[in-house]
Amino acid sequence: MKIILFGLWEQIKNIFMERRKNWRCARLSAIRLTMLSVLIQTLNDEERLARTLASLIGGAVEGVVRDVIVCDTGSTDQTHRVAEHAGCLYVASGGIAAGIRQAKGDWLLLLEPGARLGEGWIDEVVAHTARQTMPARFSRARGSRVPFLSRVLSGNRALAEGLVISKRQAAALSKNARSAEAIARGLATKRLDAEIWVAPVK
Repeated sequence: MKIILFGLWEQIKNIFMERRKNWRCARLSAIRLTMLSVLIQTLNDEERLARTLASLIGGAVEGVVRDVIVCDTGSTDQTHRVAEHAGCLYVASGGIAAGIRQAKGDWLLLLEPGARLGEGWIDEVVAHTARQTMPARFSRARGSRVPFLSRVLSGNRALAEGLVISKRQAAALSKNARSAEAIARGLATKRLDAEIWVAPVK
């Protein structure tokens, strides 16, 4: 009986390991197909930018984040140094449209400086871009949720929950939108399960 059970356990374990291997291969293939450029529009946001960039490290290590573009709008602090030290492309003129043109990825991730992505965002974005064409936003982390009425009264920021959007659609919208916030406003989007810690109000 023990021998039979041991043999059965070995078979189950081998099946599990094979499925796990196949899942990893499928995940790596999906990641390779996901070319994501991150765009962050800044104005005197050196500390906020550093926090956001730190949350993107996992995406860079996994190979999902192809490049990070900082579109500055006239900062007088050390925002440019933070961007350059992190290996970002720093765009000092031309606005968000210039950043979109220089993005290498087929998909863009627009974030407010100070926003931080939670665990699991990589797989969520990879899965979304593999099967969807519409834009998507992240879910607010519990600690950064604000009552609906408070958001309305304080001004609802369209980019607060980030935006995953195809480069083609973003480029088309940027012809009439002068900022990342304007691109995100009024879009029909899918809600991702991955969480985002919303940037605090300036």
